[in-house]
Amino acid sequence: MLRDFVVPKLGHLAVGDVGRQDVANLHHSLREKTYLANPVLALTSKLLNLAEKWGLRPDGSNPCRHVEKLKERTRERYMTSEELSRLTQALAEAETDGRQSVHALAALRLPILTGCRLREILRLRWEHVDFENGRLALPDSKTGAKTVFLATAAQGILAGTPRTLGNPWVIEGRKPCTHLSDLKGPWRRICQRVELENLRIHDLRHSFAAIGAGPGLSLPMIGKLLGHTQPRTTARYAHLAADPMHEAANLIGDRLMAAMGRNSVPRS
Repeated sequence: MLRDFVVPKLGHLAVGDVGRQDVANLHHSLREKTYLANPVLALTSKLLNLAEKWGLRPDGSNPCRHVEKLKERTRERYMTSEELSRLTQALAEAETDGRQSVHALAALRLPILTGCRLREILRLRWEHVDFENGRLALPDSKTGAKTVFLATAAQGILAGTPRTLGNPWVIEGRKPCTHLSDLKGPWRRICQRVELENLRIHDLRHSFAAIGAGPGLSLPMIGKLLGHTQPRTTARYAHLAADPMHEAANLIGDRLMAAMGRNSVPRS
């Protein structure tokens, strides 16, 4: 964000000369990309707060304070069971016909089974994989160091991923001792193959959480699996966790009504 947006717009100014209109223009230039506009504003604000702390600007002069954030559209997308089945089929077919590398396919399967961010998978090193205890020990995720608990299926994917002597990365790149850095091409081809529309790789992480909420796993447990540090981050899945709670309430209610000699109330 700093390289692509902040520096091109503000890099010609001395840090003490950056004003509210400069920040507003930067923010407005990203109005069509709300998922970027507000994080760029937050980054710029952090930079200018540091400038105050280091004596490069007067205290309380941060021009970002009164630039209002854009209203963000919800971008969460969850796969249906049918879509998950189609995606699984497409990955299996791509593996059979050899159109995608085995490492790219592993990188697409692991977010589904672990809820990890793609960046965490692409930068995963073999030294982070603990097969004995079924865990990943990630030293530097988005929220800091975290432990990822591996399902048996995820362990199987990792165990079946080819490992080249001297290459520390799990998801190997084409060049020696490198890792894949981008899966946009393979992902686009996989989605086109089975007509999955408007599905991002990051949505695999959301779907992992949605599947967990379905059978009634608690939100704190889901947050722990995803590596959330703030409860409000996991709260977005609260509506998904409500369905099994309603089912449980209905089950108890039906049994109580039966015990009282009454019929249960019809439900839509």
